[in-house]
Amino acid sequence: MTRTATKNMAMAALFAAMAVLLSGFSIPVGPTRCFPFQHAVNAIAGVMLGPWWAAGAAFTASLIRNTLGTGTLFAFPGSIPGALVVGFMARLFKDKRRYAALTEPLGTGFIGAAISVYILAPAMGRETTLWLIMSAFLLSSIPGSIMGFALLVALNKTHWLQKNVGRSPV
Repeated sequence: MTRTATKNMAMAALFAAMAVLLSGFSIPVGPTRCFPFQHAVNAIAGVMLGPWWAAGAAFTASLIRNTLGTGTLFAFPGSIPGALVVGFMARLFKDKRRYAALTEPLGTGFIGAAISVYILAPAMGRETTLWLIMSAFLLSSIPGSIMGFALLVALNKTHWLQKNVGRSPV
């Protein structure tokens, strides 16, 4: 395993741990629980690590939350697509990749909601509407992505990431 892969794996594990630790704050909406801090972590991880490592961190956090009983199965489609979209958009934005953090609601609010309503809910024997799940996911992901973006901007201004992690979310 290369040094970069080891560093990415360790950072993904830290992001998953942060998401689990911050999951004490949730908003119940219909059959889901909204976790804005999960989306903030997705936004930061997607910008810093790229799509696959960020999705791995989101999957791990969702799995741990479900194992602990603090999450629902909606955590998987409610977090992984957002992390993927941010990671892919960060690749597109290149020089201004911190702005990709603001695209997290696209993955969560639209792709994740569609997966939840058309695949997950019927598999669970539940009925729900796209508008309910989309509203719940957007209620959580919009403030979360803004928090993630603000944290990336603040860390970039202090040069903390360059000094301690060797990466810049510019």
